[in-house]
Amino acid sequence: MQDRVVIVTGASGNLGRAVVAELLSAGANVLATGHDGHGLAGLAAPESGRLETLGSIDLGDPAHCARVVAHCLATFGRVDGLANTVGGFDMGPVAPEGLALFDRLMEMNARTAYAISAAVLPAMQEAGHGRIVHVAAAPGLKAGARQSAYAASKAAVIRLTEAIAAENRDRRITANCILPGTIDTPDNRRAMPDADRSAWVSAQAIARLIRFLLSAEASAVTGAAIPATGRD
Repeated sequence: MQDRVVIVTGASGNLGRAVVAELLSAGANVLATGHDGHGLAGLAAPESGRLETLGSIDLGDPAHCARVVAHCLATFGRVDGLANTVGGFDMGPVAPEGLALFDRLMEMNARTAYAISAAVLPAMQEAGHGRIVHVAAAPGLKAGARQSAYAASKAAVIRLTEAIAAENRDRRITANCILPGTIDTPDNRRAMPDADRSAWVSAQAIARLIRFLLSAEASAVTGAAIPATGRD
């Protein structure tokens, strides 16, 4: 990852922060974006690589996504990779009143992934190289009860990733998504205080997988939905 340029979205979140730290430690240059600019201010100073931040970004807005890519090109001169960690989770049954939840999760998970992918692809296509990694989830493959909206939104991320991979294979652009288990974060611990955390996955472990998928070593992997449910 030495000197590679990567956009990390959702960088003020627990997973996004771990991804930023992992990439910087590997020598990458990172543009970290987030909806909350205050959260970006707390990112650790890089020991190697270069960190730039861009706050007040709504990935559901194509104009904001274009602004992210333009800022990256103006700052670093290119964009080699995208690590998109933006998303949300909620549950509810299929019912007339559930449409609002469905729309909200499709906006948070699927629309954001589409919009930032569409914004970053032209620069990668012109360069003839690129890596895109989205965060999906296992319910995107098979939904459980009360997961219809969440599962549908994550299934859309998986299908989007597959389409990007198929459309850009000959341009040396890869697209993959990961399917994390429950991530061991302070937020999840507060939300599920009585849960068995023995099978939870650390944000750092997922960040290492994302770093690999962004690297030159992962050039043969594209269009994949990769489970991330193992232990450190």
